[in-house]
Amino acid sequence: MVRLIEHGVFIDKSYNVILGADNFGNVEEGRKKTMAYKILEKHNHSGNMEQLKLKFDCMVSPDNNYVNILQTAKASGLKKFPMPYVLSNCHNTLCAVGGTILEDDHAFGLSNAKKFGGIFLPPYRGVLHQYMREMMAGGEKMILGSDSHTRYGALGTMGIGEGGGELVKQLVGQTYDIAYPQIVGIKLFGKPKPGVGPMDVALALIAKTFANGFNKNNVLEIMGPGIRNLSMEFRMGIDVMTTESAALSSIWETDELTEQYLAEHGRAGEYKCLRIEEGAYYDKFIEIDMDNVEPMIALPFHPSHAMPIRVFKADMTNILKEIEEEGNRIKGNHGEPFRIMNHIKDGEFYPDQALISGCAGGLFENIVAVADILKSGLNDDIYGIPGNKLNLHVNPASLPVMEDLMTKGIGSELAVSGVTMRPCICGPCFGVTDAPADNQISIRHVTRNYPNREGSKPGQGQMSAVCLMDARSIATTVRNGGKLTGADELKDINYRELKHIFNRKIYEKQVFDNYGHENPSEELIKGPNIADWPEMAPLKDHILLKVAGSYKGSVTTDELIPSGEASSYRSNPEKISGFTMISRDPEYVGRAKALRTIETALNLDKKAGNITLGSIMISDQIGDGSSREQAASCQKVLGGFANLANEYSTKRYRSNLINWGILPLRTEEPLDIPVGKYLFISDIKEILRSGRSEVEIQILDEKFDVSTEDEVRNLDQMEIESHKVKTIKAKLDILTEEERKILLAGCLINHYKG
Repeated sequence: MVRLIEHGVFIDKSYNVILGADNFGNVEEGRKKTMAYKILEKHNHSGNMEQLKLKFDCMVSPDNNYVNILQTAKASGLKKFPMPYVLSNCHNTLCAVGGTILEDDHAFGLSNAKKFGGIFLPPYRGVLHQYMREMMAGGEKMILGSDSHTRYGALGTMGIGEGGGELVKQLVGQTYDIAYPQIVGIKLFGKPKPGVGPMDVALALIAKTFANGFNKNNVLEIMGPGIRNLSMEFRMGIDVMTTESAALSSIWETDELTEQYLAEHGRAGEYKCLRIEEGAYYDKFIEIDMDNVEPMIALPFHPSHAMPIRVFKADMTNILKEIEEEGNRIKGNHGEPFRIMNHIKDGEFYPDQALISGCAGGLFENIVAVADILKSGLNDDIYGIPGNKLNLHVNPASLPVMEDLMTKGIGSELAVSGVTMRPCICGPCFGVTDAPADNQISIRHVTRNYPNREGSKPGQGQMSAVCLMDARSIATTVRNGGKLTGADELKDINYRELKHIFNRKIYEKQVFDNYGHENPSEELIKGPNIADWPEMAPLKDHILLKVAGSYKGSVTTDELIPSGEASSYRSNPEKISGFTMISRDPEYVGRAKALRTIETALNLDKKAGNITLGSIMISDQIGDGSSREQAASCQKVLGGFANLANEYSTKRYRSNLINWGILPLRTEEPLDIPVGKYLFISDIKEILRSGRSEVEIQILDEKFDVSTEDEVRNLDQMEIESHKVKTIKAKLDILTEEERKILLAGCLINHYKG
């Protein structure tokens, strides 16, 4: 199904793997024959393809993080948007959680679009990635988004999802700096069987490549004869999920279907024919035989925990026991234990809730396939889904998709079948709508199933979980009375090949496109929850760190800052920081704040000495998941100055740390440092200024402690070092000159405002 080649290869014109360079020249020439190289070269401003400085064609942000980005950019000197910047209102859309504060965010976004010349996509018109596919993506473009699923490779666009700090840099005229990434070739061949959808192909890829880091921070270049067997929406459905393999970006070969899609969306001139050249070189290679892809299920609590539904059903008791154990680790001692074994009844697995939504699930063809499956299951005895069985809810990806479903009668068919069609929002994908009941299991065609992603609150005793599946198998399970069933088991389905008609007029009036028409005199509308960033002090000569959190295993961005209710407060740095690690370590915030109180008082004293006091988080791996900058900025607001890990899960999380002035320390040594320990790094300022990477971290003995401003003010380096009991060798890894300056300044805002 999926074959990995873990070394460099050349490719001939028939996509055959050639191991040697005899026929094609050297590796460097081979790199230039990839699609990715040409696009990166076009957007690079460094003059050096080994160290890229990229500028993007346009950007996009959702409403759960654009307020922070705009506040940061304004504090950093923003005058106008230098490129098209779409402010999408699709995450915190319902304005039901937390009163009216979310609509305050929307009013703030619209006023920024007026003042600085932006594009404002109002609530319920579309999710950000579908709008970008429909209106902004095109051949050889690059788009930067503050959502991790920024992926438009199927349209010939390299999309990158990053933390807000990287978007701020673009807004104030800076560049996205990165070493030239490895390019991983993916050859698609064969054709998916009836009932196999894009999520199935994507999960097969993720299951094979995430845990081993095969795609981590790399660009995926997708090619091969199998592409022609996929519709444009099928390609997009695979593409958006490549984020979950930890890839940096993706790009696909394009063809007449790509050209047709862009023409139908009023952008025929955006098409570029993208092909690999014979002799293209790839650092690694993947082959996917789509003939053998089966309906898949990604079990809690990660998309990579995926396997064929057939395999899961053959061993579900043992698999679910492991998931239950992991769920109880996540829940801790809050309320009754997490229980899901009762979902097995008479040897079958029965989930409680079914959802199809957003940029991955809510596409036209997915929803039509759902209608086909459910319509064929109707009979005289049951007119629609029984109210006491598994119910299904659908959020189309955009208003044009919803309008066409209604025009073609699909909406009516779904209603008769018992499916509810919801607004065009991302809510179910990250837990701000449809949170299941305690101990329930939801099956969803969305992008993620991380812990708490469904909206549960384990710290308050409420815990549920999500399994990812393709829309076709979800509909089949619903049709089968709620019994987990892969869509390939159905043999009586007539899948219609209805052509989606895009109605551009919906966007012409309903979207406020003010790019190039900025009005500096426009007043920004700031509701009571929209708060400025607090003052953040620059780094001093030395740094004293107290461990506020120490963990085993992976710390995800959903644990650092949860989705769901917490999203309501992302426009208020102080309030949102109170949710940091709340689901895993409710005491973290209090420990960090105690140190921040001392350091804040010291920074008001101009003679406070040359030692920065802050908190540090320690874990084997930190940062798996979303691009949300709050996963780092909240640590900073609480007084965090460093993280120490064996591994940082993604480039985007590490960038977030740097942009918020948090040292991304990495070590090869085992980490067993308890909460409350003090660590000391001498001459950290000089290390950053000199361009060095190696850092020696001194672990201090149990006798060392500080609890007042005076105690810290009177510390000196020699006194601290007299308490040293052990040292750890760590690295900052590769930092650009700009990143070192940001760390020295204390954060991105301090650096750019001078």
